[in-house]
Amino acid sequence: MANWFECKVRYDKLQENGAAKKVTEPYLVDALSFTEAEARITEEQRPFISGEFDVAAVKRSKIAEIAFFDECDKWYLVKVGFITVDEKSGVEKRSTSQILVQANGFKSAYDNFLEHMKGTMADYDIISLAETPLIDVYRMKVVD
Repeated sequence: MANWFECKVRYDKLQENGAAKKVTEPYLVDALSFTEAEARITEEQRPFISGEFDVAAVKRSKIAEIAFFDECDKWYLVKVGFITVDEKSGVEKRSTSQILVQANGFKSAYDNFLEHMKGTMADYDIISLAETPLIDVYRMKVVD
């Protein structure tokens, strides 16, 4: 199971008019600890940022799973309510989960989420679907 950490990277971004503007951008990193998350985001961002940058914040994310879809450039957060029934008491129990979906727009986020949930046996309701400010998501590197 992945441990997702939201890392905010602060650096001077070159604007279209040539001026440098201080920005802070959020990224999601799969890591085992806060220390590893900071090291991973530093390693991942070093080739893309010219000049100095720093990791402004690292916090554990509540995202349960991520639906990756190639050729999509935005990230949407889907809050899902799973409905289960206790077999002994017959009482319905509702638990909420957050799933991050990669998509190109709101409609494709909804469609991609449904595609991701295909084959799921559990009953669920979509509570909310919203675009996130995340720039990118870095999965754990698989070593062969």
